[in-house]
Amino acid sequence: MKFSGKVIKYGSNVDTDVIIPARYLNTSVKEELAAHCMEDLDPDFKTKVEPGDIIVAGSNFGCGSSREHAPVAIKASGISCVIAPSFARIFYRNSINTGLPILECPEASEGISDGDKIEIDTDTGEIKDITTGKVYQASAFPAFISEIINSDGLVGYTKSKLK
Repeated sequence: MKFSGKVIKYGSNVDTDVIIPARYLNTSVKEELAAHCMEDLDPDFKTKVEPGDIIVAGSNFGCGSSREHAPVAIKASGISCVIAPSFARIFYRNSINTGLPILECPEASEGISDGDKIEIDTDTGEIKDITTGKVYQASAFPAFISEIINSDGLVGYTKSKLK
């Protein structure tokens, strides 16, 4: 899978409560979740995010509660991928389960700036910062994780395997 987009950058310890505040957990409508994604951390997020944009963040992204709403809201907002040095483990699993690509790469997290244009190849793990010309290396997705993400998550993957 290949992605390219503008970077929206955040710091460390971005928790699921600011990714999608608890007051919006009474819905599972993706568009409504997207409308409130990041609003407590970044009130301008919904007006600046464009389809294909990429979040680059600090360590422990997605800490906090185990809500699946968080990766769903991020994906539905138009974000194509999230890069961070580390993710909370339940957020990592929920992201794969919902089809949101995420890559761990401390060097990219540190070196890439807000607003940079980047390209990602999850098959090789290569991250290119088009703005600066720097190239970073993350681990490529294993084939089964690529299949899950390409199937729009674990539910889609399971349905395709049951056919």
